[in-house]
Amino acid sequence: MSDAPLLTVRNLRVVYPSDEGDFRAVRNVSFTLGRERLGIVGESGSGKSTTGRAIMGLVPEPGRVEADLLRLGDTDLRTLNERGFRKLRGKRIAMVLQDPKYSLDPVMTVGRQIAETHRHHFRSSAKQARAAALEMLEAVHIRDPERVYTQYPHQVSGGMGQRIMIAMMLIAGPDLLIADEPTSALDVTVQHQVLAIMDEQVRKRGMGLILISHNLHLVSSFCDRVLVMYAGQIVESCKAAHLSEAQHPYTRGLLAALPELGHRRLVLPQLQRDPAWLEDVAPLTDATP
Repeated sequence: MSDAPLLTVRNLRVVYPSDEGDFRAVRNVSFTLGRERLGIVGESGSGKSTTGRAIMGLVPEPGRVEADLLRLGDTDLRTLNERGFRKLRGKRIAMVLQDPKYSLDPVMTVGRQIAETHRHHFRSSAKQARAAALEMLEAVHIRDPERVYTQYPHQVSGGMGQRIMIAMMLIAGPDLLIADEPTSALDVTVQHQVLAIMDEQVRKRGMGLILISHNLHLVSSFCDRVLVMYAGQIVESCKAAHLSEAQHPYTRGLLAALPELGHRRLVLPQLQRDPAWLEDVAPLTDATP
């Protein structure tokens, strides 16, 4: 297996024009990704989801995506138009979104939706696509895939819907999977089941994974590395196992706010934000595999 990075991001910027001037939702973001599990964490509005959408080519107009380098393998993502991204999505890079009920077509059976993805990328016959979809449903631990294949999205639970989304995103064999808050709409038990399935498939297929989340506990236990974002920038990068040793005051504040079993607090800690954190910082250079 090549040691070359699967994804290289250098000085990524996402800008939205407004009456008050350009709003920089993402700025100076740089990292590389191998065939590993990378977590991106931060509060709502920190730019983590926008970073994932920029990589996927899903930033809507009038937003602008700019970067010194944005490369997936040997493909320069900066040069692609929408048609180029459509060829790439699913086949080489895929994205699992937050809530499957907003991502699945309500008037198509789930099996047909998965099979369509296979047919689009492999020009397979209806029979071949159906067989591949059933195999993929079984791979994500769905019992009785023949029955589930014929169901509509409203007939499946949230946890099963997210498994179906994972099956749909992986059926074309992408190299990189971006999961944007894939378990936030699920209860704790189902969260771990879905993450275990995702982890199994990523490891088995030798893929890269970007897990976007606000849950530090989840990311630290599931990922290999963690990037912490604040106000559109990466303020800290570390190995997930060393997250408790983070140095940036923002990361320390997030960690301090986490509840601990068996530890009762009379006063909840408050995150004190320093205006200096809003200033541009040099892109981190240690966020490499």
